[in-house]
Amino acid sequence: MGKSVLLIACGALAREITELQRLGGWEHVALDCLPALLHNRPDRIPDAVRKKIEAARDRYARIFVAYGDCGTGGRLDAVLDEYGVERLPGPHCYAFYSGEQAFGEISAAELGTFYLTDFLVRHFDALVFRGLGLDRHPELASVYFKNYRRLTYLAQTESAELQGTARACADRLGLEYHYHFTGLGPLGAALGSGLQG
Repeated sequence: MGKSVLLIACGALAREITELQRLGGWEHVALDCLPALLHNRPDRIPDAVRKKIEAARDRYARIFVAYGDCGTGGRLDAVLDEYGVERLPGPHCYAFYSGEQAFGEISAAELGTFYLTDFLVRHFDALVFRGLGLDRHPELASVYFKNYRRLTYLAQTESAELQGTARACADRLGLEYHYHFTGLGPLGAALGSGLQG
């Protein structure tokens, strides 16, 4: 059976989406990921998604996008509206992973929270430490994180190794550490609903 649906996704979701494809038997879905580093330049996300849509729109019956607004200020939605393409509902992957209601409760408990996912724990040095220039200018940490009080690790897998790394990330940033297991359920439900259209 050929692939009839293209899923354009953030590279930060690739591992989890691939696992959901396997578990859900989504053989009709082709996955095309954009680099996760685009999150350090969200102004580039809408054009990158546009290029993927343009390159693929004649080859698939349907295209779906696995991004939130992700800091684009509505510009991603404007691009998707042009093509009649839908995306996951919500502002960012933290809400996809935990579910919007649970994320609202977690964030209401402490507004000054910095979040990590499995992907961000694995790539903390590249995306956060070096990505924000803290390796060259460690004094910027007090500027970037001055309004944060806690780091919450929203975990997709139950890994003692990743939990230890996440705790070390919190210590490095001088933040109180919290752990919340999300699993893949909320993301799987949101994607499954979106892919069925």
